[in-house]
Amino acid sequence: MGDDEVLFTDQDVAAVRLMAGLTEAGVLEPEVREAVARAVAQSMSRLAEWQVGMLRRLLEGHGDELTPVESLQVAAAVIPALEQLQSYVWRRHLAATVHRMMAPAAGAGGDTWPLVVGFADMVGFTRTTRRRSPEELSEMIERFGSSTTEVIADGRGRIVKTVGDEVLFVADDAPAAAGIALALQERVRAEDVLPQLRIGLAAGDVLTRYGDVYGEVVNIASRLTTHARPDTVLVDDVVAAALADDDRFRVRALRPVSVRGYRSLHPWLLERP
Repeated sequence: MGDDEVLFTDQDVAAVRLMAGLTEAGVLEPEVREAVARAVAQSMSRLAEWQVGMLRRLLEGHGDELTPVESLQVAAAVIPALEQLQSYVWRRHLAATVHRMMAPAAGAGGDTWPLVVGFADMVGFTRTTRRRSPEELSEMIERFGSSTTEVIADGRGRIVKTVGDEVLFVADDAPAAAGIALALQERVRAEDVLPQLRIGLAAGDVLTRYGDVYGEVVNIASRLTTHARPDTVLVDDVVAAALADDDRFRVRALRPVSVRGYRSLHPWLLERP
């Protein structure tokens, strides 16, 4: 951009000063400041796109009835409510996260936590998108998002992120994760517009950073999901051992498989008794 172009406001300057002040106070370490800014920006960008899309659909619902000025007036009335709501939801999640971190069985050290990581992947998503209209595809994505969110929340799990046809979630223990996986399977079977799921679970110490999860446990859960047949749930040795004496579940050993990064991965099939 040219030196004479006006791009920023006084509020932008205030935001930079605020970030600098957090660093000077020792709240935000200099080496992670840019990463924090990226994480916040990416999350807010997705939220803003969703909100503007919602506003656009609201305005389109009125056809040509609204003038441009009236459309701006509608937006001016709705946006403050959205801002208030997202601030409230953020504070609720802040409280829930603090509660988890203060629990007796909290992290193994620093940002490392014992968790069960799960992936749920829609089978044949690319093929399905070619056969469906934009309206049908929109309904399928909306139904997938609402169904997985409800089931995972009911099972005391947490969604890390949704990427297209796949949802990544975590739970604090193996029974909770197993219950979520089987409930997802059953919920999707009842949804005519949704294709079958492949689900993989793995447990162990997981690095949590900027709202995402990293480490070997995440990789194993991903590999198990890729290897799973449609409408099945595969788990690793750790999850299988934790469920061995639990009457609510049945695990059955399958033959070791060779997948990318693991020459001999031992999957277990998870089912209802």
